[in-house]
Amino acid sequence: MAKRNWVILLLVALCLIGTGCTELTAKEKAAKAAEQQQKTEKEKKLQEEKKLAEAKKQEEERKREEARPIYVNIIDPNTKEIIKTFNTKDLGYITNPDDYKNEIAKLTRELARGTESKPGYDKRMVLDKLDENGEIIKGTPQQILDEEELAEKIILVSEKGGNVELPLYVNASGYQAEEASQLDDVVVATYTTHFNSSTVGRTKNIELSAKAINNVILGVNDSFSYNTTVGPSDAEHGYQKAPEINYGKLVEGYGGGICQTSSTLYNAIDQLAVKYIEKHHHSLTVGYVPKGRDATVSYGGKDFRFQNTTGVPILLKAIVNGGSLTVEVRTSKTYQSQLKKRI
Repeated sequence: MAKRNWVILLLVALCLIGTGCTELTAKEKAAKAAEQQQKTEKEKKLQEEKKLAEAKKQEEERKREEARPIYVNIIDPNTKEIIKTFNTKDLGYITNPDDYKNEIAKLTRELARGTESKPGYDKRMVLDKLDENGEIIKGTPQQILDEEELAEKIILVSEKGGNVELPLYVNASGYQAEEASQLDDVVVATYTTHFNSSTVGRTKNIELSAKAINNVILGVNDSFSYNTTVGPSDAEHGYQKAPEINYGKLVEGYGGGICQTSSTLYNAIDQLAVKYIEKHHHSLTVGYVPKGRDATVSYGGKDFRFQNTTGVPILLKAIVNGGSLTVEVRTSKTYQSQLKKRI
């Protein structure tokens, strides 16, 4: 019996000991769980702080990037020099793309056509001429700055910046040097006007302007500009005062009479299939050509311009004889049958 009681006591003791162990493990688990939760919350907080720090860093980087200037340099392809530099952001590339495109269009237009204080890159052709011995006096080719192409090039580099070369296109005269001596062969169009040769100033002005257009060569598709060919009609270039039409009134002015030369040229060249680029009438009727058959000019203003679309090279002749002015258009016998006339 004593032995049985002892066994029971031992079992009870063991149970008590087991229960005590179980309670201790639960406390430890609770402590560990609390510790783990605290650790998790700390890590979460650190992650949030890290994200905030990263977001702040990115925001600061974005602001620095927005503040960083993006430069576009426009280069002259002939000299390789920078002729214009601008910050795309200053012109609204990011904030207002439409305004930016308008600013670029304005810039390209000024570069091509110039401003009041600075000439542009567009240059009209100065046509070749024949001297008294039949030798060619070289002019200068036409130069065109392609505004649309330049704008596209600028837009392409506007995000990161860079260099852009001006897209310049040079067009030489459309005839061969060996053809020049034959262009005087045959007259294909002619027109004569008359004037009072006793009017000294007007006569002098007609003589000077006629000399300026005499022996001018127009190759195929070449463009003729009266103002470019004749130049300023002022005292410095030998022109004298004579009656001229100005804003509907007949007044005295240097170069009076040069419009008779341009009008005579118009009536001669109009017999051929040329394309007119610019042509203006006087504000008053003139007496040396029929009504509506005049072509008024003013250096720095109204011009008389046309393109030789006859299909062959031609030569202009201007002859002053007493009180008459004759403008002839000539070409080679070889080309006479190919020349296109106005229908």
